[in-house]
Amino acid sequence: MTTDTDPRGRAGVFRTKSVEQSIRDTEEPEHALKRSLSALDLTVFGVGVIIGTGIFVLTGAVAKEIAGPATALAFVVAGFVCGLAALCYAEFASTVPVAGSAYTFAYASLGELPAWIIGWDLVLEFAVGTAVVAVGWSGYLRSLMDNIGWHLPAGISGTNSETGFGFDLLAFLLVLLLTVILVLGMKLSARVTTVVVAIKLAVVLLVIVAGSFFIKAANYSPFIPPATEPAGGSGLHQPLIQLMFGYAPTTFGVMGIFTAASVVFFAFIGFDVVATAAEETRLPQRDMPRGILGSLFICTLLYVAVSIVVTGMQHYTQLTVDAPLADAFKATGHPWYAGVISFGAVIGLTSVCMILLLGQTRVFFAMSRDGLLPRFFSRTHPHYRTPYRATVLLGVVIAIVAGLTNIEELAALVNIGTLFAFVVVALGVVILRRTRPDLPRSFRTPLVPLLPIVSVAASVWLMLNLPTETWLRFGAWMVLGVVVYFVYGRSHSRLEPGA
Repeated sequence: MTTDTDPRGRAGVFRTKSVEQSIRDTEEPEHALKRSLSALDLTVFGVGVIIGTGIFVLTGAVAKEIAGPATALAFVVAGFVCGLAALCYAEFASTVPVAGSAYTFAYASLGELPAWIIGWDLVLEFAVGTAVVAVGWSGYLRSLMDNIGWHLPAGISGTNSETGFGFDLLAFLLVLLLTVILVLGMKLSARVTTVVVAIKLAVVLLVIVAGSFFIKAANYSPFIPPATEPAGGSGLHQPLIQLMFGYAPTTFGVMGIFTAASVVFFAFIGFDVVATAAEETRLPQRDMPRGILGSLFICTLLYVAVSIVVTGMQHYTQLTVDAPLADAFKATGHPWYAGVISFGAVIGLTSVCMILLLGQTRVFFAMSRDGLLPRFFSRTHPHYRTPYRATVLLGVVIAIVAGLTNIEELAALVNIGTLFAFVVVALGVVILRRTRPDLPRSFRTPLVPLLPIVSVAASVWLMLNLPTETWLRFGAWMVLGVVVYFVYGRSHSRLEPGA
């Protein structure tokens, strides 16, 4: 097979796959995806995956324990950090409209081994994320079922407190159902997501509008509570920045806003999934930037509004951690809204789970098409033009994981994986600007290299605030990935002579 290389002709593990070759690969009949998505579809996907349990749960925990009413400012800071990364994603996704997101971008700029590492990272991020969300969805649905008198046997409703083992049947079935929808086509997936997101947004807007009538100005005093002692952990639970530099993140006060931003940032995770659908977008050069930036802007506004409402309804010291919105309405004498919020969470998590699974399958598909994973999984369905083999494999595996494992503690791996991808994409923008200034770019990240450098610094700062044990787990997964690359991926790469 003849491939293009970049002008420096790098070889070995840092060989790059040209943008032109990546685009030509999308035209191979057996490995081509159907272009059916619009800017509206992409924006709906972004909103659908970003707004999940964070908007219903995270706000209360952060306000009560870290930032008080200033949690709204923490969402603004976190949204700004994501916005920096989003600008870099928008340039890459419109310049290299190929499935794979950060993996494909790294292959064109940093080289094969860095691309493999980021692809391996994304596989972990999306797989664990899908399973965790499915388990959360199951919990909300069981709560609604309990309210109407339907109770699942302990053995099929998750971990059994008596035996320590159980099977989460609802989470298992949800992932399988979404797998079928994804196999049947992107347009069907987009339609299902549109309906789900419309219901979810209606619930969120209802909460914002209804809650605004119960706001008491006194609850905002003090808006920025006085700083308290640094809130570090101990042992492997302490943030890496504390272990390395002795700095423990501060709660409350001005610095508490930035500590809170490192927590609420995780409520934004998912907008990068939009970039994985670039190859299935009708006009990616125009619509990818609109979808990525539009969804992030909408969600930032909603997060800020919800945090302002909930801290205005109830003093931050009285907020609950598990269900702050629902309990705030109960405290004001309107418990009916609690059921509405739970319903919104169930609906909302459905779209989050499906779009994370979508991102997972597209990254896996792109790596398979490049030969770094078995090419068997890069065949698309002859009728639906979806990567059905990869979708079925990953859907079944994740369904089993979600059904058998209580994996809330692994959720932090999703966070560090996302931030790592942000760093790679920002660096890739700078490198590709230097190595391929001739590429047509319908969207250009402003202030290069300054803005990407700031994006890298902000992402690294948030990563350092993650627990040390999360870094160790992430490092172990990366080491396993490097081993797989040298045992299989390197020799089977389509850039390898004779492969």
